[in-house]
Amino acid sequence: MGALGEFLSTSGFSLINDNLLNLVMIGLACLLLYLAIGKKFEPNLLLPIAFGMLLANLPGTGLTDPPSDANNNVGGLLYYLDFGVKYGIYPSLIFLGIGAMTDFTPLIANPKSLMMGAGAQLGIFTAFFIALAFGFKPEEAAAIGIIGGADGPTTIFVTTRLAPDLLSSITVAAYSYMALVPFIQPPIMKLLTTKKERKIEMKQLRTVTRTERIIFPIAVTIFVILLLPSAASLVGMIMLGNLLRESGVVDRLSKTAANELINIVTIFLGVCVGAKATAASFITWETAKIFALGVFAFACGTAGGVLIAKIMNLFLPEGRKINPLIGSAGVSAVPMAARVSQVVGQKENPSNFLLMHAMGPNVAGVIGSAVAAGVFLAIFGA
Repeated sequence: MGALGEFLSTSGFSLINDNLLNLVMIGLACLLLYLAIGKKFEPNLLLPIAFGMLLANLPGTGLTDPPSDANNNVGGLLYYLDFGVKYGIYPSLIFLGIGAMTDFTPLIANPKSLMMGAGAQLGIFTAFFIALAFGFKPEEAAAIGIIGGADGPTTIFVTTRLAPDLLSSITVAAYSYMALVPFIQPPIMKLLTTKKERKIEMKQLRTVTRTERIIFPIAVTIFVILLLPSAASLVGMIMLGNLLRESGVVDRLSKTAANELINIVTIFLGVCVGAKATAASFITWETAKIFALGVFAFACGTAGGVLIAKIMNLFLPEGRKINPLIGSAGVSAVPMAARVSQVVGQKENPSNFLLMHAMGPNVAGVIGSAVAAGVFLAIFGA
């Protein structure tokens, strides 16, 4: 009986009494698992994040413990995997995969898309200044602002460098709202556009040559990194991935980056980020503020892209007008935001096909959020 009592005293059922808030976090993890599996809200990352959160809040596992004499100088599994998050390895590798998966042709065919992608970064800088007003430090405000770019890897990359203590709150907020893009964006898009504007049909994009597709990632890499060396990890990797795709000479590498590599890294990244969402770090007033600022940043980013498109239309002749719905795709949720533009547009005009047009601002938004991250890192980075 003594041995049984000792065993029970060291079990998780006994240890959980030391911090009942862990039960709240376990419940939250189960809720996120339901949203990922039952509602299919950004499941590829929300599921591993939720499971990592579950693991981190089950007491006595030692999964996140650093090496010490008590554990024979061997750390827990998640302690070692977390180095990929801490040093920005996983987000950069995910950008490599995104580049290999993404077709930049719509952006090359319609360079004006860059304006809408830039306009959608309004959410980043608006949230940044409001976070400062809420009392966050400049580094923390910058990390919170990046949520408005709707780009998970960039958010993680910036937060690990500027505000690592807020990583769990910021990341869960970012991916939660990314999953809700189809619900957040349409009301804003309709509020800012007229029925006539939503019916605008756009001409088919011009054909982009193979030479243009190869030169584009090389040129962007040179220009952006010379302008913002701090953005080299993200911009360099996404452009390398795209060059692998477009070169036509390394199909095996391109397919690996777009499939096996990004899938493996996504699992590691999600579990490690979720594991940082412990009760002590997550159940705070700061988390509530971050979630409020996150949804506001998404809304401002959507509005910024739409409004830039409307302004551009003031200077474009009839027949070349832009359907402002595609401006909302300037946030970096690829390709979800572009699909939302397509869905909303087709409800007004069933013969309208906006998806490829919307991919231009969508891809521009990815580059734009990486550039915004580079600006913050250049200003506030150590």
